[in-house]
Amino acid sequence: MESTKNFNVRNERNLTMLVDFYEFTMGNGYLKTNMGNRIAYFDMFFRKIPDEGGYCIMAGVQQVIEYLSNLSFTDEDIEYLRDKEQFSEDFLNYLKDFRFCCDVWAVPEGTPIFPNEPLITVRGPAIQAQFVETMILLTINHQTLIATKASRICRAAGTRPVMEFGSRRAQAPDAAIYGARAAVIGGCNSTACTISEQMFGMPAVGTMAHSWIQLFPSEYESFKAWAEVYPDNCVLLIDTYNVLKSGLPNAIKVFKEILIPNGHKPKGVRIDSGDITYLTKECRKILDRADLEDVNIVISNSLDEFIITDVLREGACIDSFGVGERLITARSEPVFGGVYKLSAIEDKEGKIIPKIKISENEEKITNPGFKKVYRIYSKKGNKAMADLITLEDEEINKDEPIEIFDPVFTWKRKKIRDYYIKDLRVKIFDKGKLVYTCPDVLDIRDRAKEELSRLWPEVLRFENPHHYYVDLSEKLWDLKHQLLSKYSSTYVE
Repeated sequence: MESTKNFNVRNERNLTMLVDFYEFTMGNGYLKTNMGNRIAYFDMFFRKIPDEGGYCIMAGVQQVIEYLSNLSFTDEDIEYLRDKEQFSEDFLNYLKDFRFCCDVWAVPEGTPIFPNEPLITVRGPAIQAQFVETMILLTINHQTLIATKASRICRAAGTRPVMEFGSRRAQAPDAAIYGARAAVIGGCNSTACTISEQMFGMPAVGTMAHSWIQLFPSEYESFKAWAEVYPDNCVLLIDTYNVLKSGLPNAIKVFKEILIPNGHKPKGVRIDSGDITYLTKECRKILDRADLEDVNIVISNSLDEFIITDVLREGACIDSFGVGERLITARSEPVFGGVYKLSAIEDKEGKIIPKIKISENEEKITNPGFKKVYRIYSKKGNKAMADLITLEDEEINKDEPIEIFDPVFTWKRKKIRDYYIKDLRVKIFDKGKLVYTCPDVLDIRDRAKEELSRLWPEVLRFENPHHYYVDLSEKLWDLKHQLLSKYSSTYVE
């Protein structure tokens, strides 16, 4: 079912106060110590791919833009903070006259992304760049998590359409609305969440629940009534009582008595419980014997990429899937561990001073400096070979072979020839002014599909995927290790 309208409803809610409280305490401290206007660079990135997968799908940038575009403090906000008796009047006056003035770069939605590469960088006064941490994280973390799960599920389904059916299992209204958006970015062809179609222009679909059937004196009468109301969109739910003994026979009877004689084409039957493989095989045989080869079999239940893979491997006869709770909650691993870390500041002359966070856990050591992220593609085959993180002022000579190396196991090196590169990020705010136009959600979905086709199949597999390389330029690697050496030799007497 195609959407006939493309609403682009702007989210006008003021979510300025949706922050961790320490962003206020730090902001007040920055102002009192004359650090508030120091230019700082913060990177948002993640460290681990959910489900031990090979890739993630970037999502949520549009909602980050809406949040940053609407930053403002009401009189009630100021009074609330004043009542806390922790903040100076100078700070409260700053908030009252707040105007967002940062530069922001982001990886466009629908792009496959990998650990440790900066997905979003915010450059601006420290008091502002620090303040937006929570909303950037919760927005990108949530939608990227759901888009990634949806991508895995849709890839398991192959060419069969997947409908997102998870609204009632989402943790809150926003999780349903934006989870549906992310699911479509990840590859779903439609959603059951009606408001998401209003807001984002993606198709909302749905037919009946078991209660429709139970309200009628008989299953047959319920099917007959539905066929009369929706003759051109007749998908009948056949597992309320018994799929093979009553549900399917009654559906076939309605198809042949009500729809076909009146020139209408039956669309399908849906099964929401039971042994999927066995039931769909039997249903397909019975439908085909009844000359109803074009009637689709739709499956919905507690599905995910692993169940879908298994039942299809077993020969299940399925034309499309409705996937709910395990998609909308990313149930198998429901946390996306994005973080937001300071990577550099500027001195009074505008010189960039790199900063690093050191930890005994190697994975928590950050990459310093103001950086760029490039994707390296082979000209032959147009496949993504690796991502390269460089310092912002580095130039890559595209006429020369490019050498990449593992940031940890540095002896693992490879020279790539006959390639082209692409800057993964775009600028979305310039000194607080929006300079980027968000694509339509369905266009983002198409982009994600196209970009996934440029990854090697070994990266896409569910079990033990090939590790996609995200490497550092030699200049960045040297800078990182200079800072590691500097701070590891520093101690307090």
